Amino acid sequence: MAQPADLLYSKEHEWVRLDGDTATIGITDYAQNSLGDIVYVELPRVGKQIDQFGNVGVVESVKAVSDLFTPIGGEILEVNAALDADPAAVNRDPYGDGWLFKVKLKDMNEKDNLLSPDDYEKIAVE
Repeated sequence: MAQPADLLYSKEHEWVRLDGDTATIGITDYAQNSLGDIVYVELPRVGKQIDQFGNVGVVESVKAVSDLFTPIGGEILEVNAALDADPAAVNRDPYGDGWLFKVKLKDMNEKDNLLSPDDYEKIAVE
């Protein structure tokens, strides 16, 4: 399973798409596949300040409830409200319609703590 090359990844199986000082965040295909059918997503509130690798919510599936961690810190700009009605979008399209939230970065250097697609691929298949 090849990882999208334009993203960065965390060891907790989240991805980050950077666009200037804004980051879009979601969970990886590996994570959604491991969780199974996602039935609920609890996301942070808009305006909240979050720290890199901090716990920001919950992803609930038919198999388990998992904490959601943010791979990058800053201020929550937007959450994917469509997931309230359709949390399964995370399963269908984890890198597209299943995105979780957007963050205004507080420190661009935090991206240096993330994994490249190749490095993430190594931990995702272990």
